Amino acid sequence: MRKFIIVLLTLLLLPAAAGAAEVRAIRASSADGHTQLEFDLSEPAEHHFFVLGNPDRLVIDLSQTSFRGAPPTVDDGLVSAVRTGIRQGTDLRVVLDLKQPVAFRGALEPVSGSQGHRLVVSISPKGGKTASAGTPSVAPVAPKVSAPAPVKTRDIVVAIDAGHGGQDPGALGANGSREKDVVLAIAKRLQKRVDAEPGMKGVLVRTGDYFIPLRKRMAIAREHKADFFVSIHADAFKDTRARGSSVYILSKSGASSEAAKWLAEKENAADLVGGVKIGDKDEVLASVLLDLSQTATMHASFEAADEVLRNLRKIGPVHASNVQKARFVVLKSPDIPSMLVETAFISNPAEEKKLLNGSHQELLAKSVLDGIKRYFMLYPPPGTLLAMKANAEPQVHVCASGDTLSAIANRYRVSLSKLRKHNDLNSDVIRVGQVLQIPIDS
Repeated sequence: MRKFIIVLLTLLLLPAAAGAAEVRAIRASSADGHTQLEFDLSEPAEHHFFVLGNPDRLVIDLSQTSFRGAPPTVDDGLVSAVRTGIRQGTDLRVVLDLKQPVAFRGALEPVSGSQGHRLVVSISPKGGKTASAGTPSVAPVAPKVSAPAPVKTRDIVVAIDAGHGGQDPGALGANGSREKDVVLAIAKRLQKRVDAEPGMKGVLVRTGDYFIPLRKRMAIAREHKADFFVSIHADAFKDTRARGSSVYILSKSGASSEAAKWLAEKENAADLVGGVKIGDKDEVLASVLLDLSQTATMHASFEAADEVLRNLRKIGPVHASNVQKARFVVLKSPDIPSMLVETAFISNPAEEKKLLNGSHQELLAKSVLDGIKRYFMLYPPPGTLLAMKANAEPQVHVCASGDTLSAIANRYRVSLSKLRKHNDLNSDVIRVGQVLQIPIDS
């Protein structure tokens, strides 16, 4: 989310970027057990390489690049086919189907006497031994897989705020329970669940029974560079029959009042908006920057809150059928998507009992996590594990002698039922040479 905001702000502050590149031709040649591909480009293009296994593939991504021609036909000792396609609407992806693990290097160089550039990709066998031309790319037993170099990713950080605390007990239950205790228990369960997710990290805003001012809670989330902020509460009403969960995001009027506060204090403010200081900007530009940041943040808040409300509806009644909007102070951070979850009415005796039950607390924590995770799967922040999974081609496994479906599920950290469903299997019986697709959503 922060990266998304920074990109928006950069577009305002920097000159327009150069136009998209075009691949005018792709040529392939083979000699002495090596393969070389040449990409004729109208202008330089940002490019990335990575390898995939089972089966072996080399992937070349060229940002902001188009290609209207047909890929070259290749069938030598290293490459069995070349495929091209457009991803995310703007980027060219070139996939080389390989017959064995390879080593590769790429170089972008200007073409003398021309405005264009050429990307040269040289491929050689790993270990020096080349398969003979015409060797099938999928063998009846699992091929040796060369693991790609590890890609460094950062965790998606979720700040979890247990409401009230210390001298502020919050709402009191029908039988004497205190909101501050219940929501801290739920927040701790949610943190454990977030931490258990690969590529995600949970941060508790308060870890014990003490009070934190509302704006300090926002500051703590920012100190941890949170990608998302969720505040956990329990509702109360004079009518003990009131029941159900609710999810809130910041209202437009709340955002407007907060923007006015930030702009009034911008000369002395040390805070950042999407990583850009506003203190040294004139009033008009500072206002535009803040509006951009808040618009993106509020949109993200609604998308995630809608997912969470959808999950809460599965485990019990909801008090409001749609995401609600209010001027809660803890939701006013202009650069961190935020939501407030009223888990249930603690003033309702039946719901108070459920809120005190460990199993129900786990269901609440799971519902909130599943909603947040679903949002980040749809809009993964750049540089995170979910972003890497979203950009990768579907992973496959070629079944070998001794493989079992449960062992394959454990190896790729997916559930057995999800693996079975993803491959339309009616049983756990598999055969040697069978190719299974591994679901990305693990």
